[in-house]
Amino acid sequence: MNRLRRAVLLNLGLWIGGLAQAKPAAPALLLAQEAPADMAPQGWLVSEKLDGVRALWDGEVLRLRGGGAVAAPDWFLRQLPRHALDGELWLGRGRFEEVSGLVRRSKPDDAAWRAVRYMVFELPGGEGTFLQRVRRLHSLHEPLLGGVWQPVAQDTLATSAALMARLQAVVAAGGEGLMLHKADALYLTGRSSSLLKLKPQQDAEAVVLRHLGGKGRLQGQVGALWVRNEAGIEFAVGSGLDDAMRRNPPAPGSRITYRHRGHTGLGVPRFATYLRLAS
Repeated sequence: MNRLRRAVLLNLGLWIGGLAQAKPAAPALLLAQEAPADMAPQGWLVSEKLDGVRALWDGEVLRLRGGGAVAAPDWFLRQLPRHALDGELWLGRGRFEEVSGLVRRSKPDDAAWRAVRYMVFELPGGEGTFLQRVRRLHSLHEPLLGGVWQPVAQDTLATSAALMARLQAVVAAGGEGLMLHKADALYLTGRSSSLLKLKPQQDAEAVVLRHLGGKGRLQGQVGALWVRNEAGIEFAVGSGLDDAMRRNPPAPGSRITYRHRGHTGLGVPRFATYLRLAS
């Protein structure tokens, strides 16, 4: 009986431990669609597309897009309001890999976090139109006069020519592109046409299914990643993988971001190039 009881308790402990280690559910977020090349900006608020790490603050916990908690320093979290926020943890243009590695550490690097800013563009579950929520964001931040978080600048542009000029200026300065949010949109989640991204090259996400072996100089290494995108299309991504990535590629099940130049008639991305692990 004692042996049976020990076995039952052991199995119960393993089951409870497994529940404790279960991956947290991913938060529901608004995701962008691609903007058309002839986009007219009237009725939209325009901001820079920041190359940071998406993070949701629920008033108590700062979480990544996949649901995992960010091990941010206590002093950083204490400066966030009790109100829910949606934005990106950002170090500056062209520093995605740096900030991505930093925010995923199990123990925060206090000194490195001093340079991180939480750039906020949405009030999750907020009432009213997007324009009204942006104004609410500014009213929440105004008394702080600085701090670790700030609203992302949102502008109105009158013409398509002005939009293209803004895009060219951002890209020339090292930025990725622009985001356009419909000014009168109510809060919602999922991929929606109320939020658009405008870039010189399009980008999208895909799940790694398996690795394809390399040939010639790449013999014995990964030649390409066989992936499936959100439309269910499967294809290979080989361009953009450096030697280190070919020796230690993203594991099957990982999400990657790739760039492309439109699609074929069958929906396959043209000139797909690996960009980075998805944030």
